[in-house]
Amino acid sequence: MLQSVVVGAGQAGLSAAHHLLRMGLRAWEDVVVLDANAAPGGAWQHRWDTLTMADVHGVAALPDDDAPPTSGERANVVVPAVFGDYEDRFGLPVLRPVRVERVAGDGDLLHVTGAGRSWRTRTLVNATGTWERPFVPHYPGAGTFTGRQLHTQGYRGPEEFAGLHVVVVGGGLSAVQILAEVSEVATTTWVTRREPVWRTTPFTPAEGRAAVALVQDRVRRGLPPQSVVSVTGLMLREQEHAAAQRGVYRRLPMFERVEPDGVVWADGTRQPADVILWATGFRPDVGHLGPLGLRTPEGGIQLDGTTAVRDRRVQLVGYGPSASTIGANRAGRVAARGVLRSLGRAAA
Repeated sequence: MLQSVVVGAGQAGLSAAHHLLRMGLRAWEDVVVLDANAAPGGAWQHRWDTLTMADVHGVAALPDDDAPPTSGERANVVVPAVFGDYEDRFGLPVLRPVRVERVAGDGDLLHVTGAGRSWRTRTLVNATGTWERPFVPHYPGAGTFTGRQLHTQGYRGPEEFAGLHVVVVGGGLSAVQILAEVSEVATTTWVTRREPVWRTTPFTPAEGRAAVALVQDRVRRGLPPQSVVSVTGLMLREQEHAAAQRGVYRRLPMFERVEPDGVVWADGTRQPADVILWATGFRPDVGHLGPLGLRTPEGGIQLDGTTAVRDRRVQLVGYGPSASTIGANRAGRVAARGVLRSLGRAAA
Protein backbone atom coordinates (compact mmCIF):
# COMPACT_ATOMS: atom_id res chain seq x y z
CA MET A 1 0.00 0.00 0.00
CA LEU A 2 1.27 3.43 -0.98
CA GLN A 3 0.82 6.67 0.92
CA SER A 4 0.34 8.72 -2.26
CA VAL A 5 0.13 8.25 -6.01
CA VAL A 6 0.88 11.22 -8.27
CA VAL A 7 -0.77 10.97 -11.69
CA GLY A 8 1.17 12.92 -14.31
CA ALA A 9 4.82 13.99 -14.56
CA GLY A 10 4.54 17.48 -15.99
CA GLN A 11 5.53 20.57 -14.03
CA ALA A 12 2.74 20.17 -11.46
CA GLY A 13 3.31 16.45 -10.91
CA LEU A 14 7.08 16.76 -10.55
CA SER A 15 6.66 19.66 -8.14
CA ALA A 16 4.19 17.71 -6.00
CA ALA A 17 6.40 14.60 -5.97
CA HIS A 18 9.47 16.64 -5.04
CA HIS A 19 7.70 18.26 -2.11
CA LEU A 20 6.29 14.94 -0.91
CA LEU A 21 9.82 13.53 -0.70
CA ARG A 22 11.13 16.68 0.98
CA MET A 23 8.37 16.35 3.57
CA GLY A 24 9.47 12.87 4.55
CA LEU A 25 7.74 10.36 2.29
CA ARG A 26 9.94 7.75 0.62
CA ALA A 27 10.31 7.24 -3.11
CA TRP A 28 8.82 3.96 -4.38
CA GLU A 29 7.93 2.76 -0.87
CA ASP A 30 5.46 5.57 -0.09
CA VAL A 31 5.13 7.50 -3.33
CA VAL A 32 5.02 6.66 -7.02
CA VAL A 33 4.43 8.94 -10.01
CA LEU A 34 2.50 7.42 -12.92
CA ASP A 35 3.10 9.12 -16.26
CA ALA A 36 1.26 8.33 -19.50
CA ASN A 37 4.16 9.46 -21.70
CA ALA A 38 6.98 7.17 -22.72
CA ALA A 39 9.58 9.85 -21.97
CA PRO A 40 9.98 12.85 -19.62
CA GLY A 41 8.64 16.26 -20.53
CA GLY A 42 4.90 16.18 -19.98
CA ALA A 43 2.94 18.01 -22.67
CA TRP A 44 6.01 20.01 -23.65
CA GLN A 45 7.40 17.13 -25.70
CA HIS A 46 4.32 17.32 -27.95
CA ARG A 47 4.45 21.06 -28.72
CA TRP A 48 5.10 22.22 -32.26
CA ASP A 49 8.68 22.43 -33.49
CA THR A 50 8.65 26.18 -34.15
CA LEU A 51 7.77 27.01 -30.53
CA THR A 52 11.06 28.17 -29.00
CA MET A 53 12.11 29.02 -25.48
CA ALA A 54 11.76 32.66 -26.51
CA ASP A 55 8.07 32.09 -27.30
CA VAL A 56 6.80 30.55 -24.09
CA HIS A 57 6.85 33.54 -21.73
CA GLY A 58 9.47 31.79 -19.65
CA VAL A 59 9.26 28.41 -17.96
CA ALA A 60 9.30 28.60 -14.19
CA ALA A 61 12.01 26.77 -12.33
CA LEU A 62 11.04 23.51 -10.71
CA PRO A 63 11.46 23.49 -6.90
CA ASP A 64 15.11 23.76 -5.82
CA ASP A 65 16.24 24.16 -9.43
CA ASP A 66 17.06 26.87 -11.97
CA ALA A 67 14.70 27.90 -14.76
CA PRO A 68 15.79 26.97 -18.29
CA PRO A 69 17.17 30.01 -20.12
CA THR A 70 15.29 31.95 -22.76
CA SER A 71 16.73 31.09 -26.16
CA GLY A 72 15.90 30.26 -29.76
CA GLU A 73 16.09 26.53 -29.02
CA ARG A 74 13.02 24.34 -29.47
CA ALA A 75 10.86 24.15 -26.35
CA ASN A 76 9.88 20.55 -27.14
CA VAL A 77 13.56 19.59 -26.81
CA VAL A 78 14.79 21.85 -23.99
CA VAL A 79 11.99 21.39 -21.46
CA PRO A 80 11.83 17.57 -21.71
CA ALA A 81 15.60 17.44 -21.18
CA VAL A 82 15.26 19.68 -18.11
CA PHE A 83 12.43 17.57 -16.69
CA GLY A 84 14.30 14.31 -17.31
CA ASP A 85 17.43 15.61 -15.62
CA TYR A 86 15.34 16.82 -12.68
CA GLU A 87 13.74 13.41 -12.22
CA ASP A 88 17.18 11.78 -12.15
CA ARG A 89 18.90 14.28 -9.85
CA PHE A 90 16.17 14.26 -7.23
CA GLY A 91 15.37 10.56 -7.48
CA LEU A 92 11.71 11.04 -8.31
CA PRO A 93 9.88 7.70 -8.53
CA VAL A 94 8.39 8.03 -12.03
CA LEU A 95 6.93 4.95 -13.69
CA ARG A 96 6.15 5.18 -17.42
CA PRO A 97 4.38 4.70 -19.65
CA VAL A 98 1.31 4.23 -17.46
CA ARG A 99 -1.93 5.86 -18.53
CA VAL A 100 -4.24 5.83 -15.52
CA GLU A 101 -7.66 4.65 -16.62
CA ARG A 102 -9.62 4.66 -13.39
CA VAL A 103 -9.44 5.83 -9.78
CA ALA A 104 -12.11 4.44 -7.46
CA GLY A 105 -12.77 4.25 -3.76
CA ASP A 106 -11.78 0.99 -2.08
CA GLY A 107 -12.83 1.37 1.53
CA ASP A 108 -10.39 3.73 3.20
CA LEU A 109 -8.06 3.44 0.21
CA LEU A 110 -8.09 4.56 -3.40
CA HIS A 111 -7.70 1.97 -6.14
CA VAL A 112 -5.72 3.21 -9.16
CA THR A 113 -5.66 1.15 -12.36
CA GLY A 114 -3.85 1.57 -15.67
CA ALA A 115 -1.63 -0.25 -18.17
CA GLY A 116 -2.81 -3.59 -16.84
CA ARG A 117 -1.63 -2.85 -13.31
CA SER A 118 -3.16 -1.52 -10.11
CA TRP A 119 -2.08 0.35 -7.01
CA ARG A 120 -3.75 0.98 -3.67
CA THR A 121 -3.01 4.27 -2.02
CA ARG A 122 -4.21 6.38 0.86
CA THR A 123 -4.08 9.62 -1.14
CA LEU A 124 -3.78 10.80 -4.73
CA VAL A 125 -2.39 13.91 -6.44
CA ASN A 126 -3.91 14.37 -9.88
CA ALA A 127 -1.62 16.32 -12.23
CA THR A 128 -2.88 15.26 -15.65
CA GLY A 129 -3.33 18.77 -17.04
CA THR A 130 -5.34 19.29 -20.23
CA TRP A 131 -3.22 18.23 -23.24
CA GLU A 132 -5.06 14.96 -23.86
CA ARG A 133 -8.46 16.70 -24.03
CA PRO A 134 -8.43 19.17 -26.94
CA PHE A 135 -11.72 21.01 -27.30
CA VAL A 136 -13.29 21.47 -30.74
CA PRO A 137 -16.72 23.14 -30.75
CA HIS A 138 -19.46 21.82 -32.97
CA TYR A 139 -20.54 23.92 -35.93
CA PRO A 140 -23.14 22.88 -38.52
CA GLY A 141 -21.57 21.32 -41.59
CA ALA A 142 -18.15 20.71 -40.04
CA GLY A 143 -18.30 17.09 -41.15
CA THR A 144 -18.75 18.10 -44.79
CA PHE A 145 -15.53 20.12 -45.03
CA THR A 146 -13.29 18.62 -47.70
CA GLY A 147 -10.14 20.41 -46.58
CA ARG A 148 -8.10 19.67 -43.50
CA GLN A 149 -9.24 20.31 -39.93
CA LEU A 150 -6.88 20.13 -36.98
CA HIS A 151 -6.58 21.32 -33.42
CA THR A 152 -3.48 23.05 -32.07
CA GLN A 153 -2.66 19.72 -30.40
CA GLY A 154 -1.80 18.40 -33.89
CA TYR A 155 -0.04 21.52 -35.16
CA ARG A 156 3.64 20.95 -36.00
CA GLY A 157 4.67 24.09 -37.86
CA PRO A 158 3.67 26.44 -40.69
CA GLU A 159 5.48 24.79 -43.59
CA GLU A 160 2.70 22.31 -44.36
CA PHE A 161 0.28 25.19 -45.03
CA ALA A 162 2.40 27.02 -47.61
CA GLY A 163 0.26 28.53 -50.36
CA LEU A 164 -3.05 27.60 -48.68
CA HIS A 165 -5.77 29.64 -46.98
CA VAL A 166 -6.05 28.86 -43.27
CA VAL A 167 -8.97 29.85 -41.04
CA VAL A 168 -7.70 30.05 -37.45
CA VAL A 169 -10.44 29.83 -34.80
CA GLY A 170 -9.77 30.94 -31.24
CA GLY A 171 -8.85 33.97 -29.17
CA GLY A 172 -5.97 32.76 -26.98
CA LEU A 173 -2.19 32.92 -27.01
CA SER A 174 -1.82 29.85 -29.22
CA ALA A 175 -4.00 31.40 -31.93
CA VAL A 176 -1.95 34.59 -31.85
CA GLN A 177 1.35 32.70 -32.06
CA ILE A 178 0.20 30.38 -34.84
CA LEU A 179 -1.28 33.22 -36.90
CA ALA A 180 2.03 35.06 -36.80
CA GLU A 181 4.03 32.19 -38.30
CA VAL A 182 1.41 30.67 -40.60
CA SER A 183 0.72 34.09 -42.15
CA GLU A 184 4.32 34.17 -43.42
CA VAL A 185 3.63 31.27 -45.80
CA ALA A 186 -0.18 31.27 -46.24
CA THR A 187 -3.16 33.60 -46.29
CA THR A 188 -5.20 33.58 -43.10
CA THR A 189 -8.55 34.51 -41.61
CA TRP A 190 -8.86 34.96 -37.85
CA VAL A 191 -12.20 34.13 -36.22
CA THR A 192 -13.11 34.44 -32.53
CA ARG A 193 -16.32 34.15 -30.55
CA ARG A 194 -15.61 37.35 -28.61
CA GLU A 195 -13.69 40.49 -29.47
CA PRO A 196 -10.13 39.99 -28.15
CA VAL A 197 -9.02 42.22 -25.30
CA TRP A 198 -5.56 43.58 -26.06
CA ARG A 199 -3.03 44.84 -23.57
CA THR A 200 -0.20 47.23 -24.33
CA THR A 201 1.53 47.13 -20.96
CA PRO A 202 2.96 44.18 -19.00
CA PHE A 203 1.01 42.79 -16.09
CA THR A 204 1.81 44.11 -12.65
CA PRO A 205 2.10 41.54 -9.85
CA ALA A 206 -1.17 42.84 -8.41
CA GLU A 207 -2.97 42.37 -11.73
CA GLY A 208 -1.59 38.85 -12.05
CA ARG A 209 -2.80 37.95 -8.56
CA ALA A 210 -6.22 39.42 -9.30
CA ALA A 211 -6.53 37.38 -12.50
CA VAL A 212 -5.57 34.15 -10.73
CA ALA A 213 -8.03 34.99 -7.94
CA LEU A 214 -10.88 35.09 -10.45
CA VAL A 215 -10.04 31.59 -11.66
CA GLN A 216 -9.60 30.38 -8.07
CA ASP A 217 -13.05 31.69 -7.21
CA ARG A 218 -14.58 29.55 -9.96
CA VAL A 219 -13.02 26.30 -8.76
CA ARG A 220 -13.81 27.18 -5.15
CA ARG A 221 -17.48 27.33 -6.19
CA GLY A 222 -17.28 24.10 -8.19
CA LEU A 223 -17.58 25.78 -11.60
CA PRO A 224 -15.58 24.58 -14.62
CA PRO A 225 -12.25 26.43 -14.61
CA GLN A 226 -11.33 29.14 -17.09
CA SER A 227 -7.84 29.87 -18.34
CA VAL A 228 -5.99 32.77 -16.73
CA VAL A 229 -5.59 34.41 -20.16
CA SER A 230 -9.36 34.55 -20.51
CA VAL A 231 -9.37 37.21 -17.79
CA THR A 232 -6.01 38.88 -18.45
CA GLY A 233 -6.30 39.62 -22.17
CA LEU A 234 -3.67 39.31 -24.91
CA MET A 235 -0.38 41.06 -25.42
CA LEU A 236 1.69 40.89 -28.59
CA ARG A 237 5.30 39.92 -28.17
CA GLU A 238 8.09 41.45 -30.21
CA GLN A 239 8.12 38.57 -32.72
CA GLU A 240 4.41 39.14 -33.47
CA HIS A 241 4.56 42.86 -34.26
CA ALA A 242 5.39 42.20 -37.92
CA ALA A 243 2.25 40.08 -38.24
CA ALA A 244 0.20 42.88 -36.70
CA GLN A 245 1.61 45.31 -39.26
CA ARG A 246 0.55 42.92 -42.02
CA GLY A 247 -3.02 43.07 -40.71
CA VAL A 248 -3.05 39.45 -39.58
CA TYR A 249 -4.93 40.24 -36.37
CA ARG A 250 -8.01 41.72 -38.00
CA ARG A 251 -10.56 39.54 -36.26
CA LEU A 252 -13.92 38.40 -37.62
CA PRO A 253 -16.86 37.10 -35.54
CA MET A 254 -17.65 33.39 -35.58
CA PHE A 255 -19.05 31.96 -38.77
CA GLU A 256 -22.48 30.34 -38.77
CA ARG A 257 -21.65 27.11 -40.56
CA VAL A 258 -19.00 25.15 -42.42
CA GLU A 259 -19.42 24.12 -46.06
CA PRO A 260 -17.32 21.69 -48.11
CA ASP A 261 -15.03 24.45 -49.40
CA GLY A 262 -14.98 26.96 -46.55
CA VAL A 263 -16.99 28.82 -43.91
CA VAL A 264 -20.12 30.99 -44.13
CA TRP A 265 -21.33 33.80 -41.86
CA ALA A 266 -24.98 34.57 -41.02
CA ASP A 267 -25.14 37.37 -43.59
CA GLY A 268 -24.12 34.96 -46.36
CA THR A 269 -20.48 36.06 -46.56
CA ARG A 270 -18.28 33.15 -47.62
CA GLN A 271 -14.60 32.49 -47.06
CA PRO A 272 -13.08 29.67 -49.11
CA ALA A 273 -10.56 27.71 -47.05
CA ASP A 274 -8.13 24.83 -47.37
CA VAL A 275 -7.59 24.41 -43.63
CA ILE A 276 -9.56 25.10 -40.44
CA LEU A 277 -7.25 25.23 -37.44
CA TRP A 278 -9.11 25.07 -34.14
CA ALA A 279 -7.08 26.98 -31.52
CA THR A 280 -9.97 26.51 -29.14
CA GLY A 281 -8.21 25.30 -26.05
CA PHE A 282 -8.40 22.22 -23.88
CA ARG A 283 -10.48 20.80 -21.06
CA PRO A 284 -9.18 19.22 -17.83
CA ASP A 285 -8.18 15.59 -18.31
CA VAL A 286 -9.98 14.14 -15.29
CA GLY A 287 -12.23 11.43 -16.74
CA HIS A 288 -10.37 8.73 -14.81
CA LEU A 289 -11.56 10.35 -11.57
CA GLY A 290 -15.21 9.82 -12.54
CA PRO A 291 -15.88 6.90 -10.15
CA LEU A 292 -15.06 9.21 -7.21
CA GLY A 293 -18.00 11.52 -7.97
CA LEU A 294 -16.01 14.72 -7.57
CA ARG A 295 -17.97 16.87 -10.02
CA THR A 296 -20.57 19.35 -8.84
CA PRO A 297 -23.92 19.85 -10.62
CA GLU A 298 -22.28 22.88 -12.28
CA GLY A 299 -19.77 20.60 -13.99
CA GLY A 300 -16.55 21.50 -12.17
CA ILE A 301 -14.59 19.97 -9.31
CA GLN A 302 -14.88 22.06 -6.17
CA LEU A 303 -11.53 22.69 -4.53
CA ASP A 304 -10.41 23.96 -1.15
CA GLY A 305 -6.92 25.07 -2.15
CA THR A 306 -5.88 21.97 -4.09
CA THR A 307 -8.05 19.56 -2.07
CA ALA A 308 -11.16 18.06 -3.68
CA VAL A 309 -14.05 19.02 -1.40
CA ARG A 310 -15.99 15.82 -2.18
CA ASP A 311 -13.05 13.52 -1.39
CA ARG A 312 -10.29 15.10 0.64
CA ARG A 313 -7.92 12.23 -0.10
CA VAL A 314 -7.57 13.74 -3.60
CA GLN A 315 -5.48 16.79 -4.54
CA LEU A 316 -5.72 18.47 -7.97
CA VAL A 317 -2.80 20.42 -9.38
CA GLY A 318 -2.43 21.87 -12.86
CA TYR A 319 -6.17 22.49 -12.67
CA GLY A 320 -7.71 25.95 -12.97
CA PRO A 321 -5.47 28.60 -11.34
CA SER A 322 -2.49 26.23 -11.17
CA ALA A 323 -2.52 25.48 -14.92
CA SER A 324 0.70 27.45 -15.49
CA THR A 325 4.29 26.67 -14.66
CA ILE A 326 4.44 29.20 -11.81
CA GLY A 327 1.04 28.20 -10.46
CA ALA A 328 1.91 24.52 -10.79
CA ASN A 329 4.98 24.86 -8.56
CA ARG A 330 3.01 26.60 -5.83
CA ALA A 331 0.17 24.11 -6.13
CA GLY A 332 2.60 21.19 -5.87
CA ARG A 333 3.75 22.40 -2.46
CA VAL A 334 0.18 23.04 -1.29
CA ALA A 335 -0.91 19.60 -2.51
CA ALA A 336 1.97 17.88 -0.68
CA ARG A 337 0.87 19.55 2.54
CA GLY A 338 -2.69 18.44 1.84
CA VAL A 339 -1.50 14.87 1.41
CA LEU A 340 0.28 14.93 4.75
CA ARG A 341 -2.81 16.39 6.45
CA SER A 342 -4.89 13.56 5.04
CA LEU A 343 -2.31 11.07 6.29
CA GLY A 344 -2.32 12.68 9.74
CA ARG A 345 1.37 13.47 9.49
CA ALA A 346 3.39 16.62 9.93
CA ALA A 347 5.89 17.72 7.29
CA ALA A 348 9.45 16.68 8.11
